[in-house]
Amino acid sequence: MATGKIGVTTENIFPVIKKFLYSDHEIFLRELVSNAIDATQKLKTLSAFGDFKGELGTLDVRVSIDKEAGTLTVSDRGIGMDAADIDKYINQIAFSGAEEFLAKYKDTANSIIGHFGLGFYSAFMVSEKVVIRSLSYKEGAKAVEWTCDGSPEYEMKEIDKADRGTEIILFIDNDSKEFLEQARIDTLLKKYCRFLPVPVISGKEQEWKDGKYVDSDKDKIVNATEPLWTKKPADLTDEDYLRFYHELMPGQEDPMFWIHLNVDYPFTLTGILYFPKIKSNIDLQRNRIQLYCNQVYVTDQVEGVVPEFMMLMQGVIDSPDIPLNVSRSYLQADSQVKKISSYISKKVAEKLDKMFTSDRKAYEQKWDDIEVFIVYGMLTDEKFYDSAKKFFLLKNSQGEYFTLDEYRKLTESSQTDKSGELICLYATDKTSQFSYIEAAREKGYDVLIMDGQLDQHLVGLLESKLEKTRFVRVDSDIPERLIAKEDQTETGLTPFETEIASSLFRSRIPHDDNAQFIVSFENVPGSSDPATIVQNEYMRRMKDMASMQPGGGFYAQLPDNYSLVVNTAQKAVRSVIDKAVEELRPDVEPDFEEIENLNKEITSLREKKESTDDEKNKISENEKKVADLRAGNEKKIAEYASTQPVVLQIIDLALLRANLLKGEAMKQFIARSIQLL
Repeated sequence: MATGKIGVTTENIFPVIKKFLYSDHEIFLRELVSNAIDATQKLKTLSAFGDFKGELGTLDVRVSIDKEAGTLTVSDRGIGMDAADIDKYINQIAFSGAEEFLAKYKDTANSIIGHFGLGFYSAFMVSEKVVIRSLSYKEGAKAVEWTCDGSPEYEMKEIDKADRGTEIILFIDNDSKEFLEQARIDTLLKKYCRFLPVPVISGKEQEWKDGKYVDSDKDKIVNATEPLWTKKPADLTDEDYLRFYHELMPGQEDPMFWIHLNVDYPFTLTGILYFPKIKSNIDLQRNRIQLYCNQVYVTDQVEGVVPEFMMLMQGVIDSPDIPLNVSRSYLQADSQVKKISSYISKKVAEKLDKMFTSDRKAYEQKWDDIEVFIVYGMLTDEKFYDSAKKFFLLKNSQGEYFTLDEYRKLTESSQTDKSGELICLYATDKTSQFSYIEAAREKGYDVLIMDGQLDQHLVGLLESKLEKTRFVRVDSDIPERLIAKEDQTETGLTPFETEIASSLFRSRIPHDDNAQFIVSFENVPGSSDPATIVQNEYMRRMKDMASMQPGGGFYAQLPDNYSLVVNTAQKAVRSVIDKAVEELRPDVEPDFEEIENLNKEITSLREKKESTDDEKNKISENEKKVADLRAGNEKKIAEYASTQPVVLQIIDLALLRANLLKGEAMKQFIARSIQLL
């Protein structure tokens, strides 16, 4: 028997392991099984090159539980170890000092394992004692047993062991008894080891007997040794890909399509990425893509390995160029990882471009499902945008699809404004904005449907990328002003008529704490609409964008701003205004004329470079008179308006069209409509 001390540069190695690896303590099983796989694969390689002459026999890795003894054992029939091997690989730990170690790795338990040869020592996270029993493949080798109780002290002695390979026996500590439960171990093996290249056996297959499930005599193999991504695409069918997808993502709908990654230069990368049906709801779950290293599960936190927008995808990536144990900061900084990320983005773009060019009709049929993925990519990845602009599609209200170049050619002759900008009209809700869409189409304009979750951001991106192009929502103005072809026409009202008409309509707009309305007038001959509610494009965008931010910000707290645009050329409107002017003139006109005179005097006094105190007092006095006179006129006009049901009917028709007439106001509108009939 030999005894000794493990070669480390600190006496506190095991407390460090316990403390700083404990949050990821389940990782020990992956490490031990991976070591066993490595030992088995090495033996296969030695045999293939003639360096091992013996019989390979059955090669597998076994994980077994003895609840009575309190042990968990991982065993293999690989190359094994002799005393010299144990001394080299187990007793000597490349450890650079506790302070540096903790400073560098205290924030990520996962990154510790592997960096300092601590894969095996992760066993001490869950064990009070670990025993190694091993027999090397080397001819004449003697079996050895190594025992350590979690201190730097160990014992090693020769033993009798008939079979080549290694057994790692963990005496599970009191805080980790969960790892003596078969169900818990099976769950971890499925998570970490389900695609390892050597059969992993854990327990027995179960069969139904005497009304319950019992263990059979058949070993339960928990992994598929040749997962789909390790095979050649030419050897696989669609059914193979779909079957594998449902193994990865049980209960999901069939994916729309997939990409089989296979590259060996300048790095090695294999994998299969699936495009699920996402529609308009972005489900940014971070566990949809699994990262493997030589078929060993690494993580499902793949930020940094794949571009952000590909978090919407599902599947597997396997690369030996990504170490088994990596921290997020490592992934973000590593140049090789960045190359892999760029490669994946490029392959996805190539796949989409090929789908678009080879069968555009089928691509268009998939568009509503894949649009959010492509838009997300365009917003977050500059290189992907450069590729995607060839196969990105715009969809109009008629259900027709256009590339960006096609849409410009379609609309530039009819939708270019007087300043030479192409105006792309769009709607965000085809149903609620239907009347606005139809009004624009009657003017000969095309209207896009941009109702996706990311389309508000997309509009800004396209405006910044496309030359002399602006996007305008179809309900942001009346059709005649959506695309300014010429200077604005006169309203046809005198200043006095405008004063009465403004107060007339403004006084009857329902009060709403969450909305503010202004009244404007437009002379639109030929239009049957008496009035239209529109919403300023800029302010609406600011509010929409602010509402997406945490807390909302300043703009999100502001009420919605609308304009009631009254058509002075419409017969009913003209009649209402003419009647009001005629009946209100005797009471309102004298005050209106006095207001104009007072305003002229105020303007004259303000134009002086220096004003006396008397002149300043006169300005204040006149301003108060103007305010009082205007308030008096507005009161008279409001009282008159309350006796004119047609005024409110015109306003309610506009509110109804804008989906702003609800509840009690809707009830009153219906009753008034019946009465007016």
